[in-house]
Amino acid sequence: MPVEAGDLLRSASGFALVLIRIAGMFVFLPLPGTRSAPPVARIMLAAIVAAAMRPLWPETGVLTGGQLLVAAAAETALGLSIGLAATVIEEAFLLGAQILSLQAGYSFATTIDPTSQADSGVLQVFMGLMSGLLFFSFGLHVFLMRAVAESLVTMPPGTGWHGNSSAALIPLAGEIFPTGLRLAMPVIALLLLVDVSLALLGRINAQLQLLSLAFPAKMAVGLGVLAGTTAMAAALYQQFAARSLEVVRGLIRN
Repeated sequence: MPVEAGDLLRSASGFALVLIRIAGMFVFLPLPGTRSAPPVARIMLAAIVAAAMRPLWPETGVLTGGQLLVAAAAETALGLSIGLAATVIEEAFLLGAQILSLQAGYSFATTIDPTSQADSGVLQVFMGLMSGLLFFSFGLHVFLMRAVAESLVTMPPGTGWHGNSSAALIPLAGEIFPTGLRLAMPVIALLLLVDVSLALLGRINAQLQLLSLAFPAKMAVGLGVLAGTTAMAAALYQQFAARSLEVVRGLIRN
């Protein structure tokens, strides 16, 4: 049976809008290695995911150039909002690593970040890799794929998205600093005790040269406490991820 040109245009319009929504999400999605991957590979990944959702493609009809542009802008905004809601978790961990680096003396120790190929601090690289591992361990990638599939039913592409629930991204982003501080607080508190102890020892005996011991002691203590609080970091990640997923649910049910 021959396929009419109108059917092809409707299918192409539906696929394009779904692809734009998914590609917008992949822009900020904290998947390890995607930021350093070639753009063609990322586009192909988004196209494969969009093609896998073929039964959920909308019946948009034949859209004019202006209608397609407006619909594409709405789909881009929705996809970017979902990606931003997911990436704030990693940003909170990176901020906590930055605070730890300044206090524990690791701010001068840099290495190549395998995910972005940029020169970054060792603790930032460690936290970034751990955040990516927890992202898959807690099944957030599965939830986001299900959220996108559900959004194609609750808010079919081409019907418009007002973005009223996107205001929830602002308080979610405001939780980045408290979450990062909670991650770094145990190490900061113990490093403060180390500083106070060394100061008291120096006060008791001024001939002790403790200044040369302060720097390696703080580095060793900071690394040891960070290793001991890994379980707490996973629980903190899960708690913040639950808050982020609530925002994603609000976005797709707007």
